[in-house]
Amino acid sequence: MDIRSQISMVFHLDKCIGCHTCSIACKNIWTDRKGAEYMWWNNVETKPGTGYPGKWEDQDIYKGGWEKKGDGIKLKGAGKKKGLSNIFHNPHLPVIDDYYEPFTYKYLDLIESPASDDQPTARPVSLITGKPIDIKMGPNWDDDLSGTPDYARNDVNMKNLTPAEQQAMFQLEKMAFFYLPRICNHCLNPGCVAACPSGAIYKRGEDGIVLINQKVCRAWRMCVTACPYKKAYYNWHTGKSEKCILCYPRIEAGYAPACMHSCVGRIRYLGVMLYDADQIHEIASADKDKLIDKQLDMLMDPFDEEVIASAKKNGVADSTIKAAQKSPIYKFVKKWGMALPLHAEFRTLPMLFYVPPLLPVMASLANVDNSEQAEKLGDISKYWPDNWLYDTSTEELWGTVEQARFPIQYMANLFSAGDTEMIKLRIKKLMAVRIHRRWKTVGDIPEERAKQALDDVGLTAELADEIYYLTSLAKFDDRFVVPAAHREQAIEMVENTGDVKGSTGFGFKQGTAKRGL
Repeated sequence: MDIRSQISMVFHLDKCIGCHTCSIACKNIWTDRKGAEYMWWNNVETKPGTGYPGKWEDQDIYKGGWEKKGDGIKLKGAGKKKGLSNIFHNPHLPVIDDYYEPFTYKYLDLIESPASDDQPTARPVSLITGKPIDIKMGPNWDDDLSGTPDYARNDVNMKNLTPAEQQAMFQLEKMAFFYLPRICNHCLNPGCVAACPSGAIYKRGEDGIVLINQKVCRAWRMCVTACPYKKAYYNWHTGKSEKCILCYPRIEAGYAPACMHSCVGRIRYLGVMLYDADQIHEIASADKDKLIDKQLDMLMDPFDEEVIASAKKNGVADSTIKAAQKSPIYKFVKKWGMALPLHAEFRTLPMLFYVPPLLPVMASLANVDNSEQAEKLGDISKYWPDNWLYDTSTEELWGTVEQARFPIQYMANLFSAGDTEMIKLRIKKLMAVRIHRRWKTVGDIPEERAKQALDDVGLTAELADEIYYLTSLAKFDDRFVVPAAHREQAIEMVENTGDVKGSTGFGFKQGTAKRGL
């Protein structure tokens, strides 16, 4: 057992309002400079939709992440052999049009134009070439447009939805969407680290944050290809790759990252997780239907004496272990079983988890056959009084919980590698907590029905109240448990591991960790 610490995150999608405050906070601090205009280390996408860059989830196009080969895995579009063959021309790199060509406006034209009968305009010009351009794309171009043919219907997660499920999503009057904020996942098995020919990308031993050494980077851009989430970017001005650094200077000073600190909806949580690095290769190589269960199994109980002893042997500080014991991430992911990783099938073992949204109620439910969807989700409505609905004035507008749901298969394609049962369980837990709180605060639901709802998903009233508190009432220090920085002790985490070769991308035991110190 090789216990290490990892800074991890949870995003609660039920609370995201799509305000992009997080994106602007990150942009103003880190990427408001020449060559980084198109970089959005934090972005918020509307789902369903093609995302940023366009169709980033389609690895048939971009060849990101890992693929299973025999008993092991290999990078899809990078690696020594592929990297050498594509060194002068990489067909799997996203181009500027997949993002957008950064632009500004010739504002002086509004001031300096001579007197005329026509209203002067500020013409858009490219920040790269300086020449006039026609704006065709932007960082949030598809914002709130999930019902449009150009975006939502091209979402790769729509592939295996039934016609009935797509009909319910794409009739404009029944349109529904949700927001998906994304940052670098700071994975346990990062493809970017394994793909870098220069060894510029490394994973810090003390907290698992993935960084790029700008002095070592040689602009091969294999990291851009290898990252399936497309969170490594190429700076066209400096000729270096850049990515989210999880605001590590702020974390080392005891502050939350800028995107998390500024979040209006308070959807973000940050804390420490302890994990067994010895399991990384085995788990990344597991069958697709076992990936998530195995990843969750490798996340260790911070109260277990054996785990604590192994962590201390690796140089993990007592303050970090205490932070892991208070971590809101451990509660959401392990204790309550409510959060899941995004696209685990990429096999990078991402350490950013999402609580799936209960999801918006569609505008109308008339003439939509949701019997198949209701069967998938199960009958939650039995816990409610016969005459109780969200809006008691009209059943057609709000319908039952099963009918007003986003397709479970779509959510499974995003968060559970296609396993609908995982999504169903977490949605039922969210619903059970809501039922419990409705009984407790309003009292229009019988107590026995509220208790039965909790029993069916393995929750107690005490746990339901804990979930409610951390979701709705948590203070700043409850949501962000930032461990004290111990850079002076980080070398122990490398020295105690021994001489392990070929570890890049599989535990960073030797080369990658040392480069970070």
